[in-house]
Amino acid sequence: MANTDSKTPENADLSPEHLDPEQIRIRKDKRQRLLDDGTDAYPVTVPRTHSLAEVHAAHDGLEAGEETEAVVGVIGRVVFVRTTGKLCFVTLQSGDGTRLQGMLSLREVGQERLDDFKTDVDLGDFLFLHGKVIKSKRGELSVLADSWTMASKALRPLPGLHTELAEDTRVRQRYLDLITREQARETMLTRAKVMSSLRKTFADQDFVEIETPMLQTMHGGASARPFKTHMNAYDIDMYLRIAPELFLKRAIVGGIENVFEINRNFRNEGADSTHSPEFAMLEAYQSFGDYHSIADLTKTLIQNAAQDATGSLVVTLDDGTDYDFGGDWPVVSMYDSLSELSGVEVTPETGLDVLDTIAADNGVDMGGVFRSHGKYVEELWEHFYQDKLWAPTFVTDFPVDTSPLVREHRTKKGVVEKWDLYVRGFELATGYSELVDPIIQRQRFEAQAADAARGDDEAMGLDEDFLMAMEHGMPPTGGMGMGLDRLLMALTGLGIRETILFPFTKPLASSQEDSAQEG
Repeated sequence: MANTDSKTPENADLSPEHLDPEQIRIRKDKRQRLLDDGTDAYPVTVPRTHSLAEVHAAHDGLEAGEETEAVVGVIGRVVFVRTTGKLCFVTLQSGDGTRLQGMLSLREVGQERLDDFKTDVDLGDFLFLHGKVIKSKRGELSVLADSWTMASKALRPLPGLHTELAEDTRVRQRYLDLITREQARETMLTRAKVMSSLRKTFADQDFVEIETPMLQTMHGGASARPFKTHMNAYDIDMYLRIAPELFLKRAIVGGIENVFEINRNFRNEGADSTHSPEFAMLEAYQSFGDYHSIADLTKTLIQNAAQDATGSLVVTLDDGTDYDFGGDWPVVSMYDSLSELSGVEVTPETGLDVLDTIAADNGVDMGGVFRSHGKYVEELWEHFYQDKLWAPTFVTDFPVDTSPLVREHRTKKGVVEKWDLYVRGFELATGYSELVDPIIQRQRFEAQAADAARGDDEAMGLDEDFLMAMEHGMPPTGGMGMGLDRLLMALTGLGIRETILFPFTKPLASSQEDSAQEG
């Protein structure tokens, strides 16, 4: 790829701390020269007649050297330019990655405009070309320009399109990632297809999409540490929502029988390859359903998303391997599987002393785990079993004390009607037979409040407004929640920061200060 910036080799480090200020100064000088000559470096509009993709669709069948009478006006970002002799070449790229060659000759544009092109156009600029569609002698579909216009002057150079950006740069400057890397654009488009598929499946199942508050006076709907803020108008503390569950259930009480929301949630916890403090979540509630019917719905949602986004239930992951979302999805009991792999029978009645012994014997550090039967069972199960669940698998029979919003199992004492869906070793979704008895719900909330007083910073508070809604009568209901960023991970094999278009990143100044302190 040619580059008109004399001091910008293709493999240059273009992070802010390494960027040569002279490169920006030269481009600013070009901008000013355009303005001084009466040329708008940033026109309001240009007379575009066709997208680059439309030109390809209409004329890709031309033979090498063939010319047409079709005249088009096209615009794109300059990603290649060669400015030698009487014939100059430029490659334009559109937002979807489509590219089209432009040819500027002395005969067509004249000496003055050819010289201006050589002087003023840089990689990264948006350029408008007007001219006939032809196929070059080398078989490249092209616009033989009779005029050109600067559509937007770029003041910073692009990184080399054949040099892979560092992951941190890709995440912090996603716009560069989208310009330079086809996979980044494909991932964004895959995500859009998945969202459309989910909404279509819900529409086919007669679900209604609603919106619930992000700012809440009490955090609830999940066991998680919230972000806290303050509302000056009312002088009260508030929380960014950790889940929309309690408001969606209010809608169920109000008679919206099948309801869902695609939303942003915020949890003030760790950030790693599968967790982000801000993330996209899908929650749905089905009146007169239970955790069996909601499992069927979840499977349908995921399989339809795979089919609609990739064209198959067998998806190709980032590492080139295939993953199959088809067939039957097995069901695993948490207590039975923990007993099998630990070699000790574990039941809902097993005491903490026995769980302590299992942890010690197997090198499981329980130092940061809240001391309760349910928290210990789930921690031990993850140690023994989580990474073994590669195929889509429903895990059932969760402890009562870690599931305060779930109905107790109808036949098994000490567990609830809940499943977690694991895909490729990580949790993708969770589903329940929802607790609808307001008396038991109050008792569960009170137990959570007691845990909070003992130091469990993930425990829920006692939400009187939600209990009041339940006391008006809530029908039997099945509910589910699924992390949409994780769904993209499951479909693509990418990490969570690659599936979120603009993930949260630690500010560079803070990162640099931390590095200096560590050094």
